[in-house]
Amino acid sequence: MCYICDMKRGIIIGIICLLSTMLYAQKVVVSGTVIDEQTGKRIPQASVSEVGSSVSVVTNDDGFFTIKLDGNTPAVTISHLGYQSRQVKISTAQTEPLRVRLKPTTIELKEVVVWTQDARKLVDLAIQKIPQNYSSQPELFNCFYRETAMKRQHYIYVAEGIVDMYKTPYNKKSSFRDRVAITKGRRLLSPKRGDTLSVKVIGGPVQPVKFDLVKNLDFLFNEAELNNYSFNLETSTVIDGRPQFVVSIAPDKTLSYALFRGRLYIDCETLSFTRTELSLDMSDKNKATNSMLVHKPLGVRFKPKEMTMLVDYKFDNGITRISYIRSTFRFNCDWKRRLLATSFTAFCEMVVTDRATHDVQPIQGNQSFDQRDAFYDRVDYFRDPDFWADYNIIEPTETLDQAIGKLLKKYKN
Repeated sequence: MCYICDMKRGIIIGIICLLSTMLYAQKVVVSGTVIDEQTGKRIPQASVSEVGSSVSVVTNDDGFFTIKLDGNTPAVTISHLGYQSRQVKISTAQTEPLRVRLKPTTIELKEVVVWTQDARKLVDLAIQKIPQNYSSQPELFNCFYRETAMKRQHYIYVAEGIVDMYKTPYNKKSSFRDRVAITKGRRLLSPKRGDTLSVKVIGGPVQPVKFDLVKNLDFLFNEAELNNYSFNLETSTVIDGRPQFVVSIAPDKTLSYALFRGRLYIDCETLSFTRTELSLDMSDKNKATNSMLVHKPLGVRFKPKEMTMLVDYKFDNGITRISYIRSTFRFNCDWKRRLLATSFTAFCEMVVTDRATHDVQPIQGNQSFDQRDAFYDRVDYFRDPDFWADYNIIEPTETLDQAIGKLLKKYKN
């Protein structure tokens, strides 16, 4: 669960990659910014992967990344939805930032398989192919996780950690034994005195268990649930150089609980799900609250505004694996008898940074993070500036980095 605490009451275009390199602890460290070549806008959540290994990161909301590479002749592949992927060789002797221009992606008709049946049939077929498109062996992933909370426009809480994620084979069609465990983490909370507001919403480090729709079929990909939606085939796109079908979904019935709107991306060749984007229907605030709220203090009124979930999967040597999860929650809270509500934004994201290839052991129940747990309670406060020296992480945005500095100063004072 994502934890909020306020102590007074959180496509078809080219890109340029600016890269700089350095040596660190026997590794090559590459930093860079991914930028839209035509508009100059920075590209968030672009995948940056080491060629020939399972090491990877994503760019932050500023389009910036840092990745630590193990290879003797390192190279990285940079990709994003709707962009042409590009492989960049990294020289350890490079002192000036590298400029890599990527050409715009276009889809030719010959690249796309024409789907003549209805969109629901395509989704059903992709679900049937899950056992052959995803891993048939248990796998253990190394991940970086961060959750933040903002009160209005100011950060009041930051927590981040290294997390192990265990996935049972996808042909099991159940996420019951999928687990996550915290290896190392830290937190920072605004020390402001005053009224306290503590709210828990779904998500948190257990995101890859609950929001992995391909594995957790109970969430959406079952016949009973899919019958509640309408399906529409949209314009195809490209992910990692591979053409994709795009299917949009929308509520088609009125039920006792909130449904979702979103898009499903399906590989044209393998029919594997490569990306899912969902947004909770907010037309009925009570239903939306029941779907996203786990706990709130008595006397606090919770008013949902947004709940979105993004899950990316990566195709590698014939197998599609989960690679990135991101969820955003926006809501207002106020105390009864008070006129003005306060806006909050909670944000959680997790990126797979590596994958164990030998001697994969399951995470035991007593070591795993439970859906009822709060990440805040499982990690220590920020102290060591080199806390992540040996790990690949999602770099903090400039705004977040400044907020962390301000919060740390408040503790010192």
